[in-house]
Amino acid sequence: MPEAVANPADYILAADHPLRRVGRLGLVIGVIALALLAYGAMATPTQFYRSYLVAYLYFIGIALGSLLILMIQHVTGGPWGVRIRRTLEAGTRTLPLLALLFVPIVFGIHDLFEWSHADVVATDEILQHKSAYLNEQFFIVRAAIYFAIWLTLTFLLSRWSKEQDVRGHTPSLGRRTLMLSRGGILLYALTITFASVDWAMSLEPHWFSTMYGVLFAGGQVLSAMAFAIAISARLVDRAPVANVIGITCFHDLGKLLLAFVMLWAYFAFSQFLIIWAGNLPEEIPWYLNRLEGGWQYFAVAIMLFHFALPFASLLSRRLKQNARKLAILAVFVLLVRFVDTYWMITPAFSPKDLAPHWQDLAAFLGVGGIWLATFVWQLQRRPLLPVHDPELA
Repeated sequence: MPEAVANPADYILAADHPLRRVGRLGLVIGVIALALLAYGAMATPTQFYRSYLVAYLYFIGIALGSLLILMIQHVTGGPWGVRIRRTLEAGTRTLPLLALLFVPIVFGIHDLFEWSHADVVATDEILQHKSAYLNEQFFIVRAAIYFAIWLTLTFLLSRWSKEQDVRGHTPSLGRRTLMLSRGGILLYALTITFASVDWAMSLEPHWFSTMYGVLFAGGQVLSAMAFAIAISARLVDRAPVANVIGITCFHDLGKLLLAFVMLWAYFAFSQFLIIWAGNLPEEIPWYLNRLEGGWQYFAVAIMLFHFALPFASLLSRRLKQNARKLAILAVFVLLVRFVDTYWMITPAFSPKDLAPHWQDLAAFLGVGGIWLATFVWQLQRRPLLPVHDPELA
């Protein structure tokens, strides 16, 4: 093991590091925004739950995307993942907070989901057929199962990573991590498919798409990679991390970001093409509601800024090798990811009618501020690099 990466204590986030200030600022903004949101919940509770759901789905997407990339890296190996592993692990360790933040959605089931109203189900033959799956009790049970799986994966991967810091790398530890990650990827695929149906697709219970879960997963992994790049760019400006994360690493991360942009675009276009070509009355309304009443401008913006601009920019080798420019693009992608989440969810409540509300912004800042503060707190609890990992050497 090279001497430069032999001491884990050298890699703890410094007390004066800008990321710590970002965490404190996020906490302050989050608390203020949540206080405003609490007022909104009392004044217009239905709007509160709608705005909250969009923000929640966006930030849990970063955490779950981090979990997926972390497991993929454990399976495939490679130094690119070792350098961002602690960022990904800190992202996954925000899942206990997100499990707690799911409670308002449970209380808001009747304000969010049409299928939760017995009188509506009684007069709707389609909802009657789906009632065995779409009902309040089973909805809560499934959510508990999802979080139990995600939290278990997070706990074990984080625990074994800490064990490697203390004891060093051992073959048995590597095998355990590899086997858990292999099974974890499969569990992620299953749980995120069902969770996307429960929390998002069932907002419009007459509509369905076999691509929806895959599209959700593609968006999450893209968000997580963009977030990891943005954080890495802030860490690389100081030694000793700057001695380990260099141009080659950012070039690799930029190529992965390009791959995930293309993957998301492939999933999104596949769903659109299949539904639009089929032109079936039970499928096409989902897009019609999102291409009229002002929502069409969101659709055009997503095509341009979620795919075309990042795709064209990431073709540049020079940009991918410049940490600052790559981070700026990554933050831009993160912002457009929220626009895409807003476009996917909100028209379910106001079809063909774009009507933004101040609680949309308050929910984004409130949930986001608390989540970011928790992320920074988790990041500073461990060394910024898994210094005893053989890939790092």
